Amino acid sequence: MNNLFKALNDPTRRQILDLLRGGDMNAGEIAEGFNMTKPSISHHLDLLRQSGLVEATKQGQFINYTLNTTVLDELLAWLMSFQKTDVPSPETSNSPKAS
Repeated sequence: MNNLFKALNDPTRRQILDLLRGGDMNAGEIAEGFNMTKPSISHHLDLLRQSGLVEATKQGQFINYTLNTTVLDELLAWLMSFQKTDVPSPETSNSPKAS
């Protein structure tokens, strides 16, 4: 899970994830959307792949990247497990008690 938080911590990687929401892309297509070197983009893509947020598939001389939402679903489920479920609703906590 540490790799996941590390991957999500960087704004460039979050922008890459936003791009991939539109569909699969190769590294060159992703790099076109940024003002940085292709090796830097490759580094970000590798961290996203290591975290499980993207999947990489080699097709010929290109590597296509796909968003893997399963990891985000698992993260959301883990975060939601911290939500309190025994908090009374405002309607019941403000109502007068019967004597």
